[in-house]
Amino acid sequence: MKKHNFSAGPCILPQEVLRQAAEAVLNFNNDDLSLIEISHRSQPFVDVMDKAQDLVKELLEVPEGYSVLFLQGGASLEFLMVPLNLMKVDGKAAYTNTGVWAKKAIVEAKSVGEVVIVADSSDKNYNYIPKGYHIPSDVDYFHCTSNNTIYGTQMKEFPICPTLMVCDMSSDIFSRKVDVSKFDIIYAGAQKNMGPAGTTLVIVKNEILGKTGRKIPTMLDYNTHISNESMFNTPPVFPIYVSMLTLQWLKNLGGVTEMEKINQQKADLLYNEIDRNPLFVGTAAKEDRSNMNVCFLLTDNSKEVVFNSMWQEAGISGIEGHRSVGGYRASIYNAMPLESIQVLIDIMKKLESI
Repeated sequence: MKKHNFSAGPCILPQEVLRQAAEAVLNFNNDDLSLIEISHRSQPFVDVMDKAQDLVKELLEVPEGYSVLFLQGGASLEFLMVPLNLMKVDGKAAYTNTGVWAKKAIVEAKSVGEVVIVADSSDKNYNYIPKGYHIPSDVDYFHCTSNNTIYGTQMKEFPICPTLMVCDMSSDIFSRKVDVSKFDIIYAGAQKNMGPAGTTLVIVKNEILGKTGRKIPTMLDYNTHISNESMFNTPPVFPIYVSMLTLQWLKNLGGVTEMEKINQQKADLLYNEIDRNPLFVGTAAKEDRSNMNVCFLLTDNSKEVVFNSMWQEAGISGIEGHRSVGGYRASIYNAMPLESIQVLIDIMKKLESI
Protein backbone atom coordinates (compact mmCIF):
# COMPACT_ATOMS: atom_id res chain seq x y z
CA MET A 1 0.00 0.00 0.00
CA LYS A 2 1.22 3.48 -0.85
CA LYS A 3 1.86 5.54 2.27
CA HIS A 4 0.95 9.21 2.49
CA ASN A 5 3.42 10.67 4.98
CA PHE A 6 2.15 13.86 6.66
CA SER A 7 4.75 13.73 9.46
CA ALA A 8 5.83 17.10 10.88
CA GLY A 9 9.49 16.08 10.93
CA PRO A 10 11.54 14.20 10.18
CA CYS A 11 9.30 14.24 7.18
CA ILE A 12 8.71 13.14 3.63
CA LEU A 13 11.58 13.38 1.15
CA PRO A 14 11.41 13.01 -2.65
CA GLN A 15 11.38 9.38 -3.73
CA GLU A 16 14.19 9.91 -6.23
CA VAL A 17 16.33 11.41 -3.46
CA LEU A 18 15.73 8.38 -1.24
CA ARG A 19 16.75 6.05 -4.07
CA GLN A 20 19.95 7.99 -4.78
CA ALA A 21 20.80 8.15 -1.08
CA ALA A 22 20.25 4.41 -0.67
CA GLU A 23 22.56 3.70 -3.60
CA ALA A 24 25.25 5.96 -2.17
CA VAL A 25 25.20 4.10 1.15
CA LEU A 26 26.15 0.94 -0.74
CA ASN A 27 28.31 2.35 -3.54
CA PHE A 28 29.14 6.05 -3.66
CA ASN A 29 30.39 7.47 -6.98
CA ASN A 30 30.83 3.92 -8.29
CA ASP A 31 33.93 3.59 -6.11
CA ASP A 32 32.69 0.44 -4.35
CA LEU A 33 32.80 2.36 -1.09
CA SER A 34 29.90 3.57 1.04
CA LEU A 35 29.30 7.29 1.43
CA ILE A 36 29.27 6.79 5.20
CA GLU A 37 32.70 5.13 5.31
CA ILE A 38 34.79 7.53 3.22
CA SER A 39 36.88 10.30 4.74
CA HIS A 40 35.08 13.60 5.08
CA ARG A 41 38.29 15.23 3.86
CA SER A 42 38.46 13.14 0.71
CA GLN A 43 37.80 14.96 -2.53
CA PRO A 44 34.52 13.15 -3.24
CA PHE A 45 32.96 14.45 -0.04
CA VAL A 46 34.57 17.90 -0.33
CA ASP A 47 32.79 18.08 -3.68
CA VAL A 48 29.50 17.19 -1.96
CA MET A 49 29.95 19.94 0.62
CA ASP A 50 30.88 22.49 -2.04
CA LYS A 51 27.89 21.60 -4.19
CA ALA A 52 25.48 21.72 -1.25
CA GLN A 53 26.71 25.20 -0.31
CA ASP A 54 26.55 26.38 -3.92
CA LEU A 55 22.97 25.12 -4.28
CA VAL A 56 21.90 27.00 -1.16
CA LYS A 57 23.44 30.18 -2.52
CA GLU A 58 21.81 29.70 -5.92
CA LEU A 59 18.33 28.70 -4.74
CA LEU A 60 18.06 31.43 -2.10
CA GLU A 61 20.06 34.02 -4.06
CA VAL A 62 22.40 34.53 -1.13
CA PRO A 63 24.31 37.83 -1.57
CA GLU A 64 28.07 38.22 -1.39
CA GLY A 65 29.41 38.63 2.14
CA TYR A 66 27.44 35.72 3.61
CA SER A 67 28.73 32.28 4.59
CA VAL A 68 26.72 29.08 4.20
CA LEU A 69 27.41 26.54 6.94
CA PHE A 70 26.30 22.97 7.57
CA LEU A 71 26.55 22.40 11.33
CA GLN A 72 25.23 19.93 13.89
CA GLY A 73 23.02 20.14 16.97
CA GLY A 74 19.80 21.14 15.19
CA ALA A 75 18.11 24.50 15.48
CA SER A 76 18.18 23.96 19.25
CA LEU A 77 21.94 24.53 19.35
CA GLU A 78 21.47 27.71 17.31
CA PHE A 79 19.22 28.99 20.10
CA LEU A 80 22.45 29.28 22.11
CA MET A 81 24.95 30.03 19.35
CA VAL A 82 23.02 33.08 18.14
CA PRO A 83 23.17 35.02 21.44
CA LEU A 84 26.75 33.91 22.13
CA ASN A 85 27.83 35.31 18.75
CA LEU A 86 25.64 38.42 18.58
CA MET A 87 24.71 39.62 22.07
CA LYS A 88 27.32 41.97 23.48
CA VAL A 89 28.56 41.66 27.04
CA ASP A 90 25.84 43.37 29.14
CA GLY A 91 23.79 43.61 25.96
CA LYS A 92 20.23 42.59 25.17
CA ALA A 93 18.14 41.14 22.36
CA ALA A 94 14.52 41.35 21.20
CA TYR A 95 12.47 38.20 20.60
CA THR A 96 8.97 37.29 19.48
CA ASN A 97 7.28 34.48 21.41
CA THR A 98 5.12 32.72 18.82
CA GLY A 99 5.40 29.06 19.78
CA VAL A 100 7.23 26.34 21.66
CA TRP A 101 10.44 26.67 19.63
CA ALA A 102 10.49 30.45 19.90
CA LYS A 103 10.06 30.06 23.66
CA LYS A 104 12.97 27.62 23.81
CA ALA A 105 15.13 30.11 21.89
CA ILE A 106 14.20 32.78 24.43
CA VAL A 107 15.24 30.54 27.34
CA GLU A 108 18.69 30.02 25.82
CA ALA A 109 19.15 33.72 25.05
CA LYS A 110 18.30 34.59 28.66
CA SER A 111 21.22 32.45 29.78
CA VAL A 112 23.51 34.84 27.89
CA GLY A 113 21.94 38.23 28.57
CA GLU A 114 18.78 40.31 28.74
CA VAL A 115 15.84 39.46 26.49
CA VAL A 116 13.05 41.84 25.57
CA ILE A 117 9.82 40.11 24.42
CA VAL A 118 8.42 42.47 21.79
CA ALA A 119 5.46 40.31 20.76
CA ASP A 120 3.72 37.33 22.31
CA SER A 121 0.87 35.14 21.05
CA SER A 122 0.78 32.73 24.00
CA ASP A 123 -2.44 34.39 25.21
CA LYS A 124 -4.33 32.43 22.52
CA ASN A 125 -2.21 29.27 22.54
CA TYR A 126 -0.06 30.64 19.74
CA ASN A 127 -2.83 30.48 17.13
CA TYR A 128 -1.86 33.80 15.50
CA ILE A 129 1.16 35.85 14.47
CA PRO A 130 1.51 39.18 16.34
CA LYS A 131 1.71 42.28 14.17
CA GLY A 132 2.46 45.98 14.57
CA TYR A 133 4.98 45.50 17.37
CA HIS A 134 7.93 47.80 18.03
CA ILE A 135 11.52 46.58 17.84
CA PRO A 136 13.84 48.75 19.97
CA SER A 137 16.87 50.14 18.19
CA ASP A 138 19.13 49.66 21.22
CA VAL A 139 19.05 45.84 21.16
CA ASP A 140 21.90 43.84 19.66
CA TYR A 141 19.58 41.81 17.43
CA PHE A 142 15.97 40.79 16.81
CA HIS A 143 14.95 37.11 16.60
CA CYS A 144 11.81 35.64 15.07
CA THR A 145 10.49 32.23 14.00
CA SER A 146 9.02 32.20 10.50
CA ASN A 147 6.80 29.12 10.78
CA ASN A 148 5.38 27.41 13.84
CA THR A 149 5.15 23.69 13.20
CA ILE A 150 3.02 22.80 16.21
CA TYR A 151 0.40 25.53 15.87
CA GLY A 152 0.23 25.92 12.09
CA THR A 153 1.04 29.63 11.88
CA GLN A 154 3.43 31.40 9.53
CA MET A 155 4.82 34.90 9.17
CA LYS A 156 3.59 36.22 5.82
CA GLU A 157 5.86 39.25 5.97
CA PHE A 158 8.82 40.30 8.07
CA PRO A 159 9.14 43.58 10.01
CA ILE A 160 11.39 46.45 9.11
CA CYS A 161 14.19 45.94 11.59
CA PRO A 162 16.40 48.71 13.07
CA THR A 163 19.01 46.20 14.21
CA LEU A 164 20.39 42.81 13.18
CA MET A 165 17.63 40.35 12.20
CA VAL A 166 17.83 36.64 12.92
CA CYS A 167 15.25 34.08 11.82
CA ASP A 168 14.64 30.43 12.62
CA MET A 169 13.28 29.11 9.30
CA SER A 170 13.48 25.44 10.20
CA SER A 171 10.04 24.46 8.97
CA ASP A 172 9.60 26.62 5.87
CA ILE A 173 13.10 27.10 4.45
CA PHE A 174 13.12 26.66 0.63
CA SER A 175 9.30 26.68 0.54
CA ARG A 176 8.99 30.31 -0.59
CA LYS A 177 11.08 33.21 -1.77
CA VAL A 178 12.81 35.26 0.92
CA ASP A 179 15.11 38.23 0.58
CA VAL A 180 18.21 36.94 2.37
CA SER A 181 19.76 40.42 2.34
CA LYS A 182 17.18 41.54 4.93
CA PHE A 183 18.50 38.98 7.41
CA ASP A 184 21.82 38.73 9.22
CA ILE A 185 21.43 35.10 10.27
CA ILE A 186 19.03 32.49 8.94
CA TYR A 187 19.15 29.01 10.40
CA ALA A 188 17.16 25.84 9.83
CA GLY A 189 17.25 22.23 10.92
CA ALA A 190 17.40 20.00 7.86
CA GLN A 191 14.57 17.63 8.72
CA LYS A 192 11.66 19.54 7.16
CA ASN A 193 12.35 20.70 3.61
CA MET A 194 16.00 19.85 3.17
CA GLY A 195 16.99 16.37 4.29
CA PRO A 196 17.18 13.97 7.23
CA ALA A 197 17.80 15.07 10.79
CA GLY A 198 21.46 15.55 11.65
CA THR A 199 22.61 18.77 10.05
CA THR A 200 21.64 22.41 10.42
CA LEU A 201 21.87 25.06 7.74
CA VAL A 202 23.19 28.44 8.88
CA ILE A 203 23.45 31.46 6.60
CA VAL A 204 25.38 34.23 8.33
CA LYS A 205 26.51 37.70 7.31
CA ASN A 206 30.24 37.69 7.93
CA GLU A 207 30.68 41.31 8.99
CA ILE A 208 28.39 41.03 12.02
CA LEU A 209 30.63 38.55 13.86
CA GLY A 210 33.37 39.09 16.41
CA LYS A 211 31.85 42.15 18.06
CA THR A 212 30.42 40.85 21.33
CA GLY A 213 33.41 41.47 23.57
CA ARG A 214 33.22 37.94 24.98
CA LYS A 215 35.33 34.84 24.60
CA ILE A 216 33.16 32.34 22.72
CA PRO A 217 33.88 28.62 23.13
CA THR A 218 35.61 27.43 19.97
CA MET A 219 32.93 24.99 18.86
CA LEU A 220 30.17 27.58 19.35
CA ASP A 221 31.91 30.37 17.43
CA TYR A 222 30.56 30.85 13.89
CA ASN A 223 33.96 32.14 12.80
CA THR A 224 35.45 28.76 13.67
CA HIS A 225 33.15 27.03 11.21
CA ILE A 226 33.50 29.71 8.54
CA SER A 227 37.29 29.50 8.56
CA ASN A 228 37.14 25.70 8.47
CA GLU A 229 34.45 25.55 5.76
CA SER A 230 32.05 23.56 7.99
CA MET A 231 34.74 20.95 8.65
CA PHE A 232 36.19 22.01 11.99
CA ASN A 233 35.13 18.58 13.20
CA THR A 234 33.74 15.61 11.26
CA PRO A 235 30.55 16.83 9.57
CA PRO A 236 27.37 14.71 9.35
CA VAL A 237 28.20 13.37 5.90
CA PHE A 238 24.96 11.51 5.18
CA PRO A 239 22.52 14.32 6.09
CA ILE A 240 24.60 16.81 4.11
CA TYR A 241 24.67 14.50 1.10
CA VAL A 242 20.89 13.94 1.21
CA SER A 243 20.37 17.68 1.63
CA MET A 244 22.46 18.24 -1.48
CA LEU A 245 20.32 15.74 -3.40
CA THR A 246 17.12 17.41 -2.20
CA LEU A 247 18.35 20.85 -3.20
CA GLN A 248 19.29 19.52 -6.63
CA TRP A 249 15.79 18.02 -6.91
CA LEU A 250 14.34 21.42 -6.02
CA LYS A 251 16.49 23.14 -8.63
CA ASN A 252 15.42 20.66 -11.30
CA LEU A 253 11.79 21.32 -10.38
CA GLY A 254 12.19 25.02 -11.14
CA GLY A 255 13.63 26.34 -7.90
CA VAL A 256 12.04 28.12 -4.97
CA THR A 257 9.79 30.34 -7.11
CA GLU A 258 8.10 27.34 -8.72
CA MET A 259 7.94 25.47 -5.43
CA GLU A 260 6.20 28.42 -3.77
CA LYS A 261 3.44 28.23 -6.40
CA ILE A 262 3.02 24.49 -5.86
CA ASN A 263 2.95 24.90 -2.09
CA GLN A 264 0.29 27.59 -2.30
CA GLN A 265 -1.84 25.35 -4.50
CA LYS A 266 -1.52 22.45 -2.07
CA ALA A 267 -2.34 24.59 0.96
CA ASP A 268 -5.32 26.23 -0.75
CA LEU A 269 -6.84 22.85 -1.61
CA LEU A 270 -6.66 21.57 1.95
CA TYR A 271 -7.75 24.78 3.66
CA ASN A 272 -10.67 25.14 1.24
CA GLU A 273 -11.94 21.72 2.27
CA ILE A 274 -11.51 22.51 5.97
CA ASP A 275 -13.50 25.72 5.53
CA ARG A 276 -16.16 24.09 3.33
CA ASN A 277 -16.72 20.96 5.38
CA PRO A 278 -18.85 21.52 8.52
CA LEU A 279 -17.14 18.59 10.25
CA PHE A 280 -13.78 20.39 10.40
CA VAL A 281 -12.42 23.69 11.67
CA GLY A 282 -8.92 25.18 11.41
CA THR A 283 -7.09 26.16 14.58
CA ALA A 284 -4.94 29.05 13.31
CA ALA A 285 -6.08 32.57 12.46
CA LYS A 286 -6.91 32.53 8.75
CA GLU A 287 -4.52 35.34 7.82
CA ASP A 288 -1.66 33.53 9.56
CA ARG A 289 -2.26 29.98 8.33
CA SER A 290 0.89 28.06 7.55
CA ASN A 291 1.44 26.64 4.07
CA MET A 292 3.57 23.92 5.64
CA ASN A 293 1.59 22.69 8.66
CA VAL A 294 -2.21 22.59 8.43
CA CYS A 295 -3.81 22.17 11.85
CA PHE A 296 -7.50 21.35 12.20
CA LEU A 297 -10.07 19.82 14.55
CA LEU A 298 -13.22 17.74 14.20
CA THR A 299 -16.35 19.70 15.13
CA ASP A 300 -18.13 16.47 16.05
CA ASN A 301 -16.01 14.29 18.32
CA SER A 302 -18.39 11.35 17.83
CA LYS A 303 -16.85 11.02 14.35
CA GLU A 304 -13.30 10.65 15.64
CA VAL A 305 -13.08 6.85 15.70
CA VAL A 306 -14.56 6.55 12.22
CA PHE A 307 -12.33 9.29 10.77
CA ASN A 308 -9.19 7.82 12.33
CA SER A 309 -10.04 4.42 10.90
CA MET A 310 -10.66 5.90 7.45
CA TRP A 311 -7.36 7.72 7.13
CA GLN A 312 -5.39 4.83 8.56
CA GLU A 313 -6.96 2.41 6.06
CA ALA A 314 -6.07 4.83 3.24
CA GLY A 315 -2.36 4.64 4.14
CA ILE A 316 -2.14 8.09 5.72
CA SER A 317 0.57 8.44 8.34
CA GLY A 318 1.76 11.11 10.78
CA ILE A 319 -1.38 13.24 10.79
CA GLU A 320 -2.06 13.28 14.52
CA GLY A 321 -2.00 16.77 16.00
CA HIS A 322 0.53 17.82 18.62
CA ARG A 323 -0.70 17.24 22.17
CA SER A 324 -0.76 20.98 22.92
CA VAL A 325 -3.25 21.62 20.10
CA GLY A 326 -5.00 18.29 19.61
CA GLY A 327 -6.91 17.24 16.53
CA TYR A 328 -4.93 16.79 13.35
CA ARG A 329 -1.89 18.27 11.65
CA ALA A 330 -1.17 17.69 7.98
CA SER A 331 2.40 18.71 7.26
CA ILE A 332 2.67 19.39 3.54
CA TYR A 333 6.31 20.20 2.97
CA ASN A 334 7.95 20.56 -0.45
CA ALA A 335 8.13 16.83 -1.20
CA MET A 336 4.46 16.18 -0.34
CA PRO A 337 2.70 15.30 -3.62
CA LEU A 338 -0.68 16.74 -4.54
CA GLU A 339 -1.95 13.18 -4.83
CA SER A 340 -1.54 12.57 -1.10
CA ILE A 341 -3.38 15.75 -0.19
CA GLN A 342 -6.23 14.72 -2.47
CA VAL A 343 -6.45 11.36 -0.67
CA LEU A 344 -6.93 13.20 2.63
CA ILE A 345 -9.50 15.56 1.13
CA ASP A 346 -11.47 12.66 -0.34
CA ILE A 347 -11.64 11.03 3.10
CA MET A 348 -12.83 14.28 4.68
CA LYS A 349 -15.58 14.51 2.05
CA LYS A 350 -16.53 10.89 2.54
CA LEU A 351 -16.82 11.41 6.30
CA GLU A 352 -19.31 14.20 5.66
CA SER A 353 -21.53 11.84 3.69
CA ILE A 354 -21.68 9.15 6.39
